[in-house]
Amino acid sequence: MGLGSGLRRGLCAAVLGLAVTTAAIIAPARPAMAGQASLIADHVRVEGNSALIAQGNVVVLYEGIRLTASRVVYDKSTDKLSIEGPITISRPDGTVLIAQAAELSSDLRNGILKSARLVLNEQLQIAAAQINRVNDRYTQMTRVAASSCHVCKTNPVPLWQIRADRVVHDEKARQLYFHGAQLRVADVPVFYLPRLRLPDPTLKRATGFLPPRIRTTSTLGVGVVTPFFLRLGDHADLTLSPFLAAKTTTLELRYRQAFRAGDIAFAGAISRDSVLPDQTRYYVFGEGEFALPRDYTLSFELQEVSDPAYLLDYGYSDQDRLRNAINVMRARRDEFVFGGITRYDTLRESELPISDQLPFAQIDTFYERRFFPKWLGGELRGNLSWQAHFRESTEDILGRDMARLGAGIGWTRSWIGPAGLVIEAEAGVDASVYWIEQDSRFESEQSFAAPSAGVTLRWPMSRVAASGAVDILEPVAHIAWSRQVGADIPNEDSVFVEFDEANLFDLNRFPGYDQREDGARAAVGVSWTRHSPSGWAFTLAAGRVFREGGFDQFTDASGLAGSSSDWLLGAHVNLGGRFALQGRALLDDDFGVTKSETRAAYLAEDFEISAAHIWVIEDTAENRPDPTHELRLDGAYQISDFWRVSADGSFDLEARQATRAGLGLRYQNECLFVDLSLSRRFTSSINVTPTTDFGFKVELTGFGGARGRTVHKCSS
Repeated sequence: MGLGSGLRRGLCAAVLGLAVTTAAIIAPARPAMAGQASLIADHVRVEGNSALIAQGNVVVLYEGIRLTASRVVYDKSTDKLSIEGPITISRPDGTVLIAQAAELSSDLRNGILKSARLVLNEQLQIAAAQINRVNDRYTQMTRVAASSCHVCKTNPVPLWQIRADRVVHDEKARQLYFHGAQLRVADVPVFYLPRLRLPDPTLKRATGFLPPRIRTTSTLGVGVVTPFFLRLGDHADLTLSPFLAAKTTTLELRYRQAFRAGDIAFAGAISRDSVLPDQTRYYVFGEGEFALPRDYTLSFELQEVSDPAYLLDYGYSDQDRLRNAINVMRARRDEFVFGGITRYDTLRESELPISDQLPFAQIDTFYERRFFPKWLGGELRGNLSWQAHFRESTEDILGRDMARLGAGIGWTRSWIGPAGLVIEAEAGVDASVYWIEQDSRFESEQSFAAPSAGVTLRWPMSRVAASGAVDILEPVAHIAWSRQVGADIPNEDSVFVEFDEANLFDLNRFPGYDQREDGARAAVGVSWTRHSPSGWAFTLAAGRVFREGGFDQFTDASGLAGSSSDWLLGAHVNLGGRFALQGRALLDDDFGVTKSETRAAYLAEDFEISAAHIWVIEDTAENRPDPTHELRLDGAYQISDFWRVSADGSFDLEARQATRAGLGLRYQNECLFVDLSLSRRFTSSINVTPTTDFGFKVELTGFGGARGRTVHKCSS
């Protein structure tokens, strides 16, 4: 039953002598179906035998379409609606039509609107002298002005607008076709196009040009990037971005595709430039992940580059090592399976001369399963692993290749003792067989076993203060013993040891399999946590390790060397979600700092700043002849509703020089986005020179799903 039928029912009621004031004429109530309609108005009357007139706050509802007007006249003989405004027609897809007068079909799908505006997705407004609705798909508009800028009495001229003789909106294709289009900025004509096609705001992916951006670097000169987006169906797309500058011709590419069980993404570029004039330069990065049967996941990573300086010269990445890998993994509640092959390539200046002496390929497999035996109690974990890595060099010692087959079993159990004392016991044994090639210092086949055991005592105590704050104090004591029996193995995977709150009470603090802690040792620590009802909280922790043997296992910078470790201090502070601080430091017996890492951030309504600081002493055993002392700062300030400025910088405090600095300025409102950026890299090497990079981008929002900030306000 169409709207006309619903109005005819109202007509019949009126003919029978029903006077309707503040009336509602509604189709019969029954399950929702196409054709139901409703008419609500202050007054409804009949004139003659074919006209029904509704006046005063008229509302018509039909299949999700809502029409409001001051007066509606239905002519039975023509099945047409004559409507007087102000008129508003809202459609289920978010499209809104506003007009002063209209002649429409009874289903509201076709007709003519005069002095009308079309509003798409609450973003783009198109004002027209006349709008015609055709075939319930096309909206034809004449003498058009289109803009997503806010227009009102105090701001009658939009920042930008597109004037056109005619515009056609294809609702199915979600495209806007402009005929005789003229772009105006502050009502000043900028350029003219006889034909222009743009996606409407509801379309997220459409073939066409994306906003260009100007880019200037001291290495490559002044240039412009003009991205072109190519839609390859519903599940794939390709973006081609030519970059033409004074010293380079570059084509940047990005390809994405989604599959039923996963997705892939690739990014890359190919260049001919004056930096290396006789060489074609390129890079390609890719990644993907797929779900396999039986809960397995396949993932891969691809990273290739033509020369060590290419990524930095063009600002694509700061990576100094490349990783190519393919992995298969499954993680279940009581089981973990992993297998993968990885290849590494270095871009570091210090490593390039010896790149053939670094492991370039690595194979890893790992299987772990846990059990809960009732006869033993606690948790039992068993694992099997295999690892192999290879070097390209064939020289003795420098070209060492190594493979390992290992197995391990571990048991943990905890009890609650008197006064809330928590007792945790753990024990285990690991065993491995090694095959070593191209290193005359070690036998080619060796094996070892490493039993270990430990007990941890925790005594958590809590109280609630008069203010409502909750304090938790937890002293912890840990004793452990382990011994590596058997082979003398080169340490390949456990060179860098991090000493922190996470492993203070671990049986083994080496990150890999080639080394195990030897001898008896004890660790003590305490932590204090406080939570306030007002929203702030902090945690302070301290600890130290004492050992009776294995003094030379660890490096000085690790903080674990000698009969007693450095003091470990940690702090976490959160003040009501505004300020956060996280820090860790290692102090020797003279309270000198051997290693520290601190991160802090403050977030206000219109201002934010963050800082990171790191300090590590020199240690030749970790290939660090000089101390590392670095600081990084990031900040941003929202100057107004529209303007935002940001800055960042990295500093090498040991060398007393900046390594990188950046400045950004952004303007954004409901219809325009402008981004201005300036950055400088100060570091240099044989392959890379200091570079200054300038970027500029302007985007007219309101097309193709681009949404601006709705912050523009007009005074009455």
